[in-house]
Amino acid sequence: MSTLWRYVRIQLFVLLCGIVGPIFLVAYFVLGADPLLKWMFWTGLLITALDVLIALAITAAGSNRAAKKQQLEATGVLALAQVTGIAETNTRINDQPLVKLDLQVSGPGITPFATQDQVIGSLTRLPMLTSRRLVALVDPVTNDYQIDWERSALVSGAMPATFSIAEDNRTYDLTGQTEPLMEILQILKANNIGVDSMIDLRSNPVARQQVQTVVRRAAARQTPPPPVPAAASHVPDPEPTTAQRLQELETLRATGSITEEEYRTKREQIIADL
Repeated sequence: MSTLWRYVRIQLFVLLCGIVGPIFLVAYFVLGADPLLKWMFWTGLLITALDVLIALAITAAGSNRAAKKQQLEATGVLALAQVTGIAETNTRINDQPLVKLDLQVSGPGITPFATQDQVIGSLTRLPMLTSRRLVALVDPVTNDYQIDWERSALVSGAMPATFSIAEDNRTYDLTGQTEPLMEILQILKANNIGVDSMIDLRSNPVARQQVQTVVRRAAARQTPPPPVPAAASHVPDPEPTTAQRLQELETLRATGSITEEEYRTKREQIIADL
């Protein structure tokens, strides 16, 4: 989307929110520019000018973010950002909580580093934050970075990751397998292939072969479960540990998914189970 069109859309939205300014100006001139209504002219002019300045600022910020991401896509490194801590900021944006993340970032060609970031903990991002695994585009020189939420959805398991290989007549499921998925994402980035819901690599045999190698290697590492005798009863999945339950509870609290009272009650229940 061009910068001009982005500005026009934002300006229309801002004017809609601050429509009292244009209304005052129109009313002043419709009423014949009555000197007694001079306050209406100056108030409307001030509000309208603020609307324009706000729209320009938002447009500039959006353009800067887009330019930064484009630059990082061209020269940056795909890195894994492990979430080591999540904290509330007591701030909400569009009725969604703003949370503070403690991150440990590591990837090929960069020295691992710790950093903090503030992100909107929306419902779509909650599974990624709970998994504690995000993907970041990092400048290897300055360590400047941006969280890539689209790629993060794949690595965290929030988005299914299945790969069909015609030669094997098989579909492989690598959902939630961080290491091979990061390797595949790096291959796609190196070949300028974007990430969307469906990727067809038949037109790029080099990338296709590389991805197939990673997929087959990851599948070979998966140990199939032992066969269950017909008479055997179903064995339930292992219960999460106390630490895992408390960690997930902290994430739900930080993202505003549960109230403070629900948090305290659930925490007491977990501790009582020890």
